[in-house]
Amino acid sequence: MADWQLHAHDDAHTFRFCPRCGGALERRLLKAGEPERLVCGRCAFVFYLDPKIAVGTVIMTARERLVLVRRAIDPGYGKWVFPGGYVDRGEPLTTAAIREAREECGLDVRLDGLVNIYSYAGRAPVIVVYAGTAVDGTLAADEECLEAAEFDRDAIPWDELAFRSTGDGLRDYLAGLRHPLPA
Repeated sequence: MADWQLHAHDDAHTFRFCPRCGGALERRLLKAGEPERLVCGRCAFVFYLDPKIAVGTVIMTARERLVLVRRAIDPGYGKWVFPGGYVDRGEPLTTAAIREAREECGLDVRLDGLVNIYSYAGRAPVIVVYAGTAVDGTLAADEECLEAAEFDRDAIPWDELAFRSTGDGLRDYLAGLRHPLPA
C-alpha cells in the first residue's frame, strides 16, 4: 500500500463516549443502505462522523514554476505536496487556501480558479484544490515543512508525492483544468 493511501484521519474511529452525556457509544444500523452510525446507549444521540475539509493551492511563480513543500509532519513525512491544510470551522474555503499558502511557503497568492474537488472512498478528507499565482512574499518553509521549492513542470517529483490528491490535483492543473471562482 502506498504512503498516500494511509492517513491518520482515516483510521477506524475509536470514539467511545457520547459528547453530550458521556454515555457509551455503540454502532447501530439506523437506515438500510447507510453505514452504521455511532449512537449513545444512554441518550440516543447520533454521533455522525463527518468528513474533514482541506484546501490546497497549486501555485505558479513569476518564473513559471510550481511551488511544492516537503512535509515535516506525518502523514507523508518527507514527501512533497502543494501548500494546503485543514479549513477552520466557519472559515471561507478561499480564505483558508490563501492562509495555508502564506503559512506553509511564505507566499501571498491570488486564486485564479478551482482545479477540482477530490474525495476518495473510505477516506475522511475532502480536498478542494485551487490554482493560484504568487503575487508577493519570499519562498520559505514553515515548521510543518522541511523545505519549500520551485519545480519546472517536467521536474515534478511524481514518485515522492505524499497524497493521492496531490498527484490528482497536479495532473488536473497541468491538463489545464480550471473552474472560475464565484464572484
